[in-house]
Amino acid sequence: MQQHLRTTVVTTASAALVGGLLLVGGGSATAAPSGISGDFNGDGYRDLAVAAPLGKVGKTANAGYVAVVYGTKNGLDTSKRTIISQATAGIPGTPENGDYFGDRLTTGDLDGDGYTDLVVGVHSERIGKTDSFGAVTVVWGGAKGLTTAVDVAAPLPKYRNELGWSLATGDFDGDGRTDLAAVNLAAPELNIFKGPISRSGKAAGLVGIDTQDQTGINADRIIAGDVDANGATDLLVMGQQDTGKAYATRSVLYKGGKAGLKPAGKVAGGYEAAIADVNKDGYGDIVTGNFMEKSADEPDGGPGGAVTVTYGSAAGLSTRTPVRITLATAGVPGSAVKGDRFGWSLSTGDTDGDGYVDVAVGVPGKDVSGRTDAGAVAVLRGSAKGLTGSGAKGFTQNTAGVPGGAEPRDQFGASVRLIDSNQDRRAELIVGAFAENNGEGGVWLFKTGKSGITATGATTFGAASVGGPKGLSYFGDVLAG
Repeated sequence: MQQHLRTTVVTTASAALVGGLLLVGGGSATAAPSGISGDFNGDGYRDLAVAAPLGKVGKTANAGYVAVVYGTKNGLDTSKRTIISQATAGIPGTPENGDYFGDRLTTGDLDGDGYTDLVVGVHSERIGKTDSFGAVTVVWGGAKGLTTAVDVAAPLPKYRNELGWSLATGDFDGDGRTDLAAVNLAAPELNIFKGPISRSGKAAGLVGIDTQDQTGINADRIIAGDVDANGATDLLVMGQQDTGKAYATRSVLYKGGKAGLKPAGKVAGGYEAAIADVNKDGYGDIVTGNFMEKSADEPDGGPGGAVTVTYGSAAGLSTRTPVRITLATAGVPGSAVKGDRFGWSLSTGDTDGDGYVDVAVGVPGKDVSGRTDAGAVAVLRGSAKGLTGSGAKGFTQNTAGVPGGAEPRDQFGASVRLIDSNQDRRAELIVGAFAENNGEGGVWLFKTGKSGITATGATTFGAASVGGPKGLSYFGDVLAG
């Protein structure tokens, strides 16, 4: 029986009774679509979606919501925000305990209007009184930001078992339209909704792929990017494979093209990944994070976790030997200790404007000054030679300039995001710590400059800063934009 890697983390702490809805204009009514990825309101600045999957909506605990903070010339501005839940006017569904709305997010322009849309995988949503679960909600971008939404309605897989468990967008067949990939924990495990998707929720078509039948690897997490630079988006499928002795963590690359997605070779296994060009050769490189220790069923783990880079080429996967980086790698701040969970979260972006993509790595299990699981983040630099430990930077809540202080089990770094929200061509670092303040959660914003990410001027905000409810919410558990 196949096993699935990622589960929704639930806490038994009590939740505060709150849950009002807030809509604050995200942009001018006359804004034109910028076409910039991650720009929900078309004003030319990238925006940030922050999930609070355990947030209370009205009187309903664990219903979940998403707070959207809009970018400006000065960066992300928490006064320009929107809160979205299933109780928000224009959003389908009804808040229910255990929906965890927001714990699966991705973005993409699904209707081709130039505005980035937000996609929410509501995988725990029960469909009527049936045995089917899972809805995929598209919240449409527009001049006023994210305001209305639709559930993808047709065509749909015959049976839904937590449809929306993982999400990714891209032009997988190279026809110039954005497609939506969604994991369904029933065969076929990978569902490709062909774009465009209309405002009524109708996709241009549906393709089902049984990854376990084709490759022996079940689809658990999916990551999109262009590895071979052929103009069609490729898809990394992460899951497990039955080796006969155990379920071993494995990943497989599906190459995009006119004929759709086809398996093209196995790469390092793990639980998180990103595809980006870290050596500036024009091809996307696969950066895989495996926070587990190296073992027979975790061959791509490491001391305290590991990040593996598999390089891309015109043929797809390069013949170059993959490079593994851990906290024991020269230049990476800190030391490798069992349970660090280096590689739990990943994000890519050029932090210093040198043209090379850098990688932010979350280390939420890192002990800081004797405080268990306080958490840390490392930023690894891209270079002509590829991803390297040289010049890497490390941050914790005890780093000078970072608001707050390291506390036990904060899990700072459980989510990370690199985005250029002020269009200065350098990506800022956003860090989430969902367990901060007994599960209320929090988000930290780090500025950047010619030398990359800096703690100087760092700020933080929580749910209350954007009009969200106080109490248990896991605010910052997932970041997208």
